[in-house]
Amino acid sequence: MDRRRFLTGTGATLAGALAGCQGSTTDAGSQSTSDATTNDATTTKTTEQATTESETEAESYTVSMVPVGDVTFDSVPETWVANNGSWADMGVALGLEPPKGVWLTARYHTQYYDDIPGVSVDKSNMKSLWGDSGVGKEQFYALDADVHVVDPNFLLNRGQWAQKDVDEIATNVGPFFGNSSFSRSYPWHEDYRYYSLMEAFEKLSAVFQRTDRYEAIEQVHADFQAALAPVVPARSERPEVAVVWGSGSAPEQFYPYVIDAGTSYKHLHDLKVRDALADSDVKNFHENRGAIDYETLLEIDPNVLLVRGQETKTVGEFQDSVVSFMEDHQVASQLTAVQHGDVYRAGGLYQGPITNLVLTERLARDLYGVEDDLFDRQRVADIVHGEF
Repeated sequence: MDRRRFLTGTGATLAGALAGCQGSTTDAGSQSTSDATTNDATTTKTTEQATTESETEAESYTVSMVPVGDVTFDSVPETWVANNGSWADMGVALGLEPPKGVWLTARYHTQYYDDIPGVSVDKSNMKSLWGDSGVGKEQFYALDADVHVVDPNFLLNRGQWAQKDVDEIATNVGPFFGNSSFSRSYPWHEDYRYYSLMEAFEKLSAVFQRTDRYEAIEQVHADFQAALAPVVPARSERPEVAVVWGSGSAPEQFYPYVIDAGTSYKHLHDLKVRDALADSDVKNFHENRGAIDYETLLEIDPNVLLVRGQETKTVGEFQDSVVSFMEDHQVASQLTAVQHGDVYRAGGLYQGPITNLVLTERLARDLYGVEDDLFDRQRVADIVHGEF
């Protein structure tokens, strides 16, 4: 256990207590970032507060996050596993080595870094935790990470683990530290708080003792919001958008996504779009996993159609395949969004501090005709490289 460089915290018991909670879908409006005032919001050190990565980490320190509770480290973790691309992107922003594994590597879209000077991620050795047979403990033993940035309740509910499995990996391999903030539609997440993107990022920066980079990226985001504000039109002029998942180059059916307050919708909230599906009879994908067709979309007839599942395509490839297919489709061609040329890639499910900047600016160009850069790419690169 000495090589693990951590001391167990209070999280395993809390995770088990919350694992089976059921209930109605959380009202996104009730889960505001004001939750940050709750007791868990503070991150403590057992000795002195370290604010730069150059300080010697001779003493243990504790970081707290719901639902894992207090996790104490006696030195900074070197290797890690991330639940998804949201956390992986936070690691990039902190200048870390990439995680050894994520839930699905195909959904960690590293091409978003292409326009950030000198920033790239090699996924060739990164493992997908989820496979044809689910996710097994053996993978966690094989990856042998110092910390698992994964909400244990995600494994208990989506991965079909038992509490004893979580406890075993936490004891024999490394602790869990995470929160499933990317979506607010899981019923099992109702009984404990969510974190905003930047709140979660701050927690992770404390785990890796790089809070100075968090603070620098936070300032970039503040500057970005200031640059974004003038380009967002008044509410009456903002488009009604429908977010759907449609795979392949000729999609005939779609999974509908009602916009909630999860971090996977942050770019849509930043751009203040209106949700065409919210007041319709269409059920959110998370509620019944049901698909809709073009006839149903035509009944709603959104101003803009945002298609998920298309992030591996460039804008040209998307236009030449998906959009062209819709233009030639008997029903899809009747959609207002298709007729006006307002069908776009929706962005991935997982957003971190860098990918949110990229996706928000991309969609601002699509929806509002923005031409200027809204954030300083070189500044982001400098922070990633520790030159700030």
